[in-house]
Amino acid sequence: MSVEYSRGMATEAIHAGEIHDSSGAHIAPIYQSSTFTFDDMGAVGAKAAGESDAYVYARSGNPARTALAGKLAALEAFGLENGAEGVSAEIFGSGMAAISATLMGLAKAGDHIVTQQVLYGSADHLIAEVLPGYGVTNTRIAGLDPEQLERELKAHPSTTVVYVETPANPTMTLVDIGVTAEIAHAHGARVAVDNTFATPVLQRPFEHGADVVVHSTTKYINGHGTVIGGAVVCNDPEFMEERIASLIRYIGGVPSPFDCWLTNLGLKTLPLRMREHCTNAMTVARFLESESSVAAVRYPGLESHPQHDLATRQMDGFGAMIAFDLGSYEAAARLLDRVDLCTLAVSLGNLDTLIEHPASMTHSVISPEDRAASGITDGLIRMSVGLESADDIVADLDRAVNG
Repeated sequence: MSVEYSRGMATEAIHAGEIHDSSGAHIAPIYQSSTFTFDDMGAVGAKAAGESDAYVYARSGNPARTALAGKLAALEAFGLENGAEGVSAEIFGSGMAAISATLMGLAKAGDHIVTQQVLYGSADHLIAEVLPGYGVTNTRIAGLDPEQLERELKAHPSTTVVYVETPANPTMTLVDIGVTAEIAHAHGARVAVDNTFATPVLQRPFEHGADVVVHSTTKYINGHGTVIGGAVVCNDPEFMEERIASLIRYIGGVPSPFDCWLTNLGLKTLPLRMREHCTNAMTVARFLESESSVAAVRYPGLESHPQHDLATRQMDGFGAMIAFDLGSYEAAARLLDRVDLCTLAVSLGNLDTLIEHPASMTHSVISPEDRAASGITDGLIRMSVGLESADDIVADLDRAVNG
């Protein structure tokens, strides 16, 4: 008699969604083909009638894309009462393609989006500058404060989506997903959450009532800095089939088979990597907090973070992203010029430590006034703590700060 049991997340990360073709290859091959063949017209007819899941054209689907989507959906659905039932994913050619498809799928001309004040720079630009040109308006609320959110949703009954980024890029402020979802749903709006910083290892928005989850798979999901990619995960099959599948097919923001294959390979070690990322980040954050020349350190794992209690309730770990403020552009630039082990570059989630100046780099598309309103000062530095020895990362920062 077999006994049913739930597999652990590390097991799901390795085995969920895997495909094994007739060649017997242990690791699935890369299906580097633009089109797929049919044996005869009967097979064509079966596909047209919906009686076959055969692949036709790589823009519509590819085995590597299907495998990656299955794995990511399983991880985001991990721990849900009904498991992964009804949860599916679609893989895109970039994180911004995934975010754009999500917002276009949830909002049309005449609709309204409510989101937080601070967002990833390109997502900010999309919502503030691009979508209004297509008739989609927006309201920004600092931290999606519940009372203000309630007022804005009453004032804008055309709101169809509340867009959340938590932890926020780059300030590391948090949003209470559960409270946000409860308020949004009461007003008929859906909640979409960018889970890139936390990953499903540390935070699973569906557990808290979110409707859609988006990722830049470029970051921790791949983990090796080798691809650009994105994903949409949702627990509404109708939305995925009628909106997201249509948008990726007809707008065409598809990933390559090789990118999907690489990302799937990287995803297998995500639980292991995130555990070590978190351990290193806590060590680095405590060092920075101890330095008198550092004006402020923003890391959810520190008791000094104003939303530490929320992080403890909402997350299974605090991640590897740290924001710290040196008080001025000059001080920030001096540190960034002095680091050696840490690499001055945009992006995040790599095996190695990346460090950047948001006001000059990732968030330079935002006006100085809006950056100031979002807490993105000229002295702010964003750091993606890697998997090097934590002592070596600290030593590099120590030399840069005090050398």
